[in-house]
Amino acid sequence: MASIFGDQYFNSIGSYLKKRFGCKVIKLSLDAGFTCPNRDGSKGTGGCIFCSAEGSGDFASDIPGQIRLLSKKWPSGKYIAYFQSHTNTYAPVEILREKYEQALRYPDVIGIAIATRPDCLSPEILKLLSELNQKTFLWVELGLQTIHEDTALLINRCYPLSVFDQAVDTLSKLQIRTVIHLILGLPGENRKDMLDSVCYVCAREIFGIKLHLLNVLKDTKLAEYYPDRIHIPKKEEYINLVVDALELIPQQVTIHRVTADAPRQLLIAPEWSYEKRSILNGIQKEFLRRDSYQGINYQSR
Repeated sequence: MASIFGDQYFNSIGSYLKKRFGCKVIKLSLDAGFTCPNRDGSKGTGGCIFCSAEGSGDFASDIPGQIRLLSKKWPSGKYIAYFQSHTNTYAPVEILREKYEQALRYPDVIGIAIATRPDCLSPEILKLLSELNQKTFLWVELGLQTIHEDTALLINRCYPLSVFDQAVDTLSKLQIRTVIHLILGLPGENRKDMLDSVCYVCAREIFGIKLHLLNVLKDTKLAEYYPDRIHIPKKEEYINLVVDALELIPQQVTIHRVTADAPRQLLIAPEWSYEKRSILNGIQKEFLRRDSYQGINYQSR
């Protein structure tokens, strides 16, 4: 079966952006100095159990430095300013506006991506996001991780699924693109639980999905669960799970991640998670073996 996505078998965000803008588009991972409501005590402390001290932004750095480095490899490339670390709508609107607009003033920055929580979207912040959406290419990333409330409690997410539902509906009404984060391999979840989360979010109007491999990092609460309460899959097992998930995702949904990155000095398990190229190649080979592609098993609800 010929792939409907060119030389790959799923709708990658890289290919989507190249087609839309006519050039290579690179994300600049940024740490804007924010925190989270489940870190500062307003809803909880310690953050989600899988987060490092950097708030899932261990590779985030400054805009000029990244552009200088990346422009050597892609001289004609454009950039999306990706506010990655912690919760990037968790601040007064005036501060958010200043930081977002400062990022957009850099030459060749053609859009902005904002990682946040669905419980940190006040009416004032939604108004700001709507304004940004009118003048630049924007998507908002929501850290859901799972639809299962018992798992959400375990990982210290500190908001119920109903808050996520409302946030997605509101962003959709404002025509703001949303990207949903899901983690594959959370403690206590089996294959059906994980695929149920995929199907649930795909029943909503979303722009993209990130499928994260659960990494166990040093100095996180999650590390206390390892190895007794965490199933660490073999690489081949994970590749098969990802392909199962991608087959359930509608073809128009962009895929922003199918594994995870972590500094090797912090990584406890799985030991193969840094083999990103091998994982991506394995996913392509598994699609080819199955004679399959993204969305082949999607059923609209």
